[in-house]
Amino acid sequence: MTDHFEVFYRLCFAMLIGCIIGIDRNLRGKPTGMKTLGLVALGSALVTMAAMDFSFSADDHYRDAVSRAIQGVITGIGFLGAGVIIHEQRTEKVRGLTTAASIWVTAAVGIVCGGGWWRVALMATALILLLFVVGRPLEQFMHRQWLRKSDDERADITAREED
Repeated sequence: MTDHFEVFYRLCFAMLIGCIIGIDRNLRGKPTGMKTLGLVALGSALVTMAAMDFSFSADDHYRDAVSRAIQGVITGIGFLGAGVIIHEQRTEKVRGLTTAASIWVTAAVGIVCGGGWWRVALMATALILLLFVVGRPLEQFMHRQWLRKSDDERADITAREED
């Protein structure tokens, strides 16, 4: 990949998308935000492009570099995401799952940007933002519907789910 403008464009696009995803996290006061998710997407794109450049070399040793690089990014980002998940022992609540998932999916979008798949990156970002907007109200609505059911109805539903 020798076209420096193309490289710069891909990196900027990845960082911009990461920042856009991070705006929601910032507005909700979550531990990750624009800077973190912008860096996650930028780094993922950078690693992907470097691996793509290696894979185009004449040496057969680098042919699977892209898939190995993507595996490394996804695994490494998984550890970063695990760092924001908190399990509260006394209340048995788990917090940070959405933040961890947003870190992971932002890395995936960064990988796609690094590969130059602009439409896929835009579609994924639109779906991520849609889920951020409608996810909580939809969960709250479903929770209220669940609480309206009698104990017998809830037990029947739970029993069917366990089968």
